[in-house]
Amino acid sequence: MPADRVLGVLLRSLQTSASQQETPRLLGTAASLLTTLNNPLNVTLLTSQLLSAPAIWTWPEGLRTSMQCLSVFHSAAQAIVRQEKALESNSSKKDYGKLQAERTMPKYRWIKSAISGADEHSPRWRHILVIGGLLLGFGPAEEENISRTMRKMLESALVTAVNLSLRKTRQEDELGLETITQVLNHCFPHLSEEERENLNYQFLLPVLMHTTFHASEGLRSGDFLSTLDLDVKPISEVQLQWSDRSTSFRQVKEIQASPLVASLGPLSRLIAHAVEQVSEPERVTDTIDDLEVFVKTLHSQWRAGKLSSIDVTDQYPYLDQKTLNVTLPALFKLLQSVLFASVIILRSAIGRVLSDGALARNKGLKEEPFLLRLFYLLRLVAPGVAQQVLHVLRGLYFIITRQGSASFSQYNFVYYTALDILGQYRQDVESFLREIMPVKPGTVPDSPLERNLDLFFLNTAEHFTLVLSPQVSNELLLPVINSYLATGSSHQLLANFEAAHSVTLAVFSSPQHSEATVKFLPIYVNSLFRAFPKHLSSRQFRLAFKTLLKLTSPPSKLAVSQPMMPAILLEVLHHQSHGAGTTPLPPVGAPTEADESIPPLSERAVIVLTVLDSLSQIPLDLLDEWLPLTAGMVNDIDDDEMREYCKHHFWQILVNGELDPERSRVCHAWWSTRGGKEIVLYGRVSQEDDQALMSGALPETFESKL
Repeated sequence: MPADRVLGVLLRSLQTSASQQETPRLLGTAASLLTTLNNPLNVTLLTSQLLSAPAIWTWPEGLRTSMQCLSVFHSAAQAIVRQEKALESNSSKKDYGKLQAERTMPKYRWIKSAISGADEHSPRWRHILVIGGLLLGFGPAEEENISRTMRKMLESALVTAVNLSLRKTRQEDELGLETITQVLNHCFPHLSEEERENLNYQFLLPVLMHTTFHASEGLRSGDFLSTLDLDVKPISEVQLQWSDRSTSFRQVKEIQASPLVASLGPLSRLIAHAVEQVSEPERVTDTIDDLEVFVKTLHSQWRAGKLSSIDVTDQYPYLDQKTLNVTLPALFKLLQSVLFASVIILRSAIGRVLSDGALARNKGLKEEPFLLRLFYLLRLVAPGVAQQVLHVLRGLYFIITRQGSASFSQYNFVYYTALDILGQYRQDVESFLREIMPVKPGTVPDSPLERNLDLFFLNTAEHFTLVLSPQVSNELLLPVINSYLATGSSHQLLANFEAAHSVTLAVFSSPQHSEATVKFLPIYVNSLFRAFPKHLSSRQFRLAFKTLLKLTSPPSKLAVSQPMMPAILLEVLHHQSHGAGTTPLPPVGAPTEADESIPPLSERAVIVLTVLDSLSQIPLDLLDEWLPLTAGMVNDIDDDEMREYCKHHFWQILVNGELDPERSRVCHAWWSTRGGKEIVLYGRVSQEDDQALMSGALPETFESKL
């Protein structure tokens, strides 16, 4: 059938109402027809009809309809590129003649004709479907499928269309806003730096945030978790099931498959770029506000569900295999995408605080207009932004702990930068800690989610001990620390238990807490021995004692008021080593890279290594006394492999540069002239061999052969 007749049939079909099943067929016909039309007016007419056709836009299938329309022009552009390449290859005259006959019109003229179809008969946001489809269809600039002039024209036309769409599209037109977001997300990598700067980020950033986190094709304001609990049902007295055939699970899969969420990674980077480029500082804080509201909703919906009452370390007895292997992993895959996207956006927001003077300052805005100055003084202050960022991370912490923050460098940057900013303002630190402190300090909550929030509180408070007064620390930190130090017997509490130990050491390390250190240190040492080796790893036990000995040795303040404390700590370790176990210890917690090079150690070997670690911290007179005692402890280890490892560690302490010059001099004298080398390498000289003998005399056990 001639192309003109096909065009007439297609145009009549586009003007009538059609089912959603018919739309792909009509658009497929339009894509193949666009490349065969010889009249530029027909290309313009068909483009105009595609953007306004009742058959397509009366009952659109959401964002999928927009992307199908974009694919029409994408496919047509790719077909033209293929035709040109086939003509250039000119494999045979017959083929050349056939292709030449099918060729419609010059490429530049065809592109202009298609763009001319984006007229007043259709909304502005549909125009970007044509331009975006062509820009994507002709490929990146490196492929040189179109001239530089034509590419610049397409890029400029797309940016102009996006800016006009942002102004003209109403907030109620959700499909239009979603289409702007999705098309720009796909086309942004193909835009030059010059054209990217021409985007109106003031209008773009709110649209990107709304469509990504609140639109029906996006993350739906986090409300998708609210329907989940209805489908989590008990299948026995203790076990729950979330079926993969449930409505809520299908909703999760639909959200994952939606175009915006499926491309959440590039989309979050586009939002982050908009945050960096937006000129009005209040747009940055509006973005953080929006993200904070979303995360609060997400967290509250998760809190209300049954699944939040099951600890991640102990979920196997309480969930069936289908939930453990299918539905729950799918949900947390979606939540991890939310986490990654949120952190990428926060990274740019916190970067603006560091680089933008208006966002960074908290007073002295005399050069700003009055209204703007008032706005900043009331709201836009650096500690306020840092607190908001930390609140967002706190709301996402139940996802972060499953993912593992150590493997996510962007999270670490955002978290520690926010801590550094907030740490400059003592009053704001105290108010923030009061906001996030446990509801019932001094008790361990039964809810895993509440314990997760306690873990965030402990990990965050550890970084603020230097700026907190002793009174505030006693009020806010010590009750929470004591509650977890006293109940470290469960593997469910292991992370909180370790965090409580870290906060304790941080409090002890703060000069203003010296009185509390003297009072609380014996209790803490007792808790260390109660927890080790069953509930505290060897690495943490050694680190804790090394820190304590450093804090109680000169030149610290504590060494002046409690000069005997290092000797007491060493005597405690020496005493504990006599009754310590000699069998290899099982691992506690997740092994680290440093643990992989250490052989299995017994409780006694770990205590000996702890004393060895302290040699670089203790006073000189104590060092001179404890060098032979430590060597004796090394040789008291029965296992050959453990003993050799301790000897090697002893040697490393002496030679690896950890000792200062004075301690090195004491150690060198002991090693070289006072029998240190012989004791460490060859063991103690027995009393029998150490008796006094006259030169040339024979021992009593000598039997004469005469």
